[in-house]
Amino acid sequence: MPRVEFTPQLQRFLSAPAVDTPAATLRAALDDAFAVNPRLRGYVLDDQGHLRANVVIFVDGRRSMDRVALAEPLTAASRVYVLQALSGG
Repeated sequence: MPRVEFTPQLQRFLSAPAVDTPAATLRAALDDAFAVNPRLRGYVLDDQGHLRANVVIFVDGRRSMDRVALAEPLTAASRVYVLQALSGG
C-alpha cells in the first residue's frame, strides 16, 4: 500500500502523520492524507489545488514534476515524501 510521509519540519507546525493509502495517484494519496488532517492542505497546496512553490514531492525517490494535476501513478509499494524546499545560505 502506498505511504505518504511529511517532513519533520512541517510537523513542527501541525500534526502530519504518515498515511497508508490505497490511492492509485499522487493526488488521491494527498487527498487521503488531507482527510486525516485537513490543515495540511493549506501547507501543501495553494488555493487552486496546485503544489505550492515551496513544496517538493518525491515519489519512489524521483522528484514529481507535475505540480498542477498531481497525476503521477502510484504502485502498491510506492513511497511519497512531501518536503518543504529550503533556501538560504
